Amino acid sequence: MRSYPRNSPQAASRILALAMLADGHQCPSELALLERLEVHAQLGLSRTELHAVVHTFCEDLMAASSGMCWADLSQVRSDPLRQVLGEVDDPALQCRVMELCISLVEADRFLADTESIVLAAAMLQWGLPRQSPPPFFSQSRDLRLESAGQSAA
Repeated sequence: MRSYPRNSPQAASRILALAMLADGHQCPSELALLERLEVHAQLGLSRTELHAVVHTFCEDLMAASSGMCWADLSQVRSDPLRQVLGEVDDPALQCRVMELCISLVEADRFLADTESIVLAAAMLQWGLPRQSPPPFFSQSRDLRLESAGQSAA
């Protein structure tokens, strides 16, 4: 996996790409949110540069694949995850990236286990304070439990 200069816009963008792709796909709501929040500008990139980082991240995943399917490729592995997260060590940038990651993973109204792994790993590696989950996560869990109870009845 290629590396980027420490605390560069590209290093921060690659973490966002990891969070978006952790569930195995990039959904339209995530892409729309990237545009609506103007994430590229927040990180100091052009739209083209941001999309290039996402594209090269996908290339890196495929190059490391040795014939695996995309669903297997997108599974989060600890060593590459630590490497990617390690390229951002500025506390202010870490907080900004975490806020953006949370926004992106909740854009499709579903938190996949692999997305939560990425968020938890970033919080642990960066030493960010644990916070209560955003309201959406609690509500969606409650709704899933409620609908599961109704279907079982």
